[in-house]
Amino acid sequence: MFSITVRDHIMVAHSFSGEVFGPAQRLHGATFLVDATFRRPELDADNIVVDIGLATQELGTVVGALNYRNLDDDPDFAGINTSTEFLAKVIADRLAERVHAGALGEGARGLAGITVTLHESHVAWASYERSL
Repeated sequence: MFSITVRDHIMVAHSFSGEVFGPAQRLHGATFLVDATFRRPELDADNIVVDIGLATQELGTVVGALNYRNLDDDPDFAGINTSTEFLAKVIADRLAERVHAGALGEGARGLAGITVTLHESHVAWASYERSL
């Protein structure tokens, strides 16, 4: 399986419900390094996985919609704990929508999957992997 990874970051505010979250139940900020990995079993006609420039641009568009936002105020996330794992899925699903809409070019239609990893720090991260 071939893959490429592009990177961006987001800064959000949010809070959690549930004793398991301890002090994170209060409103707090989080900065995530975001890696999006695109996979396919065979290279396309240009011998690439996907256009890195378009992949970088679309990741920027997707994370830009979340950046500098209080996720508690977003109706899409009402009543949801926007955990690192959950946000990785949101970003992966939104990238998949961009692939299906053709935003990453016709060659991207041959992609097999996307993995999004959100790094909370240098010692902790979470990922979500999905098929296309």
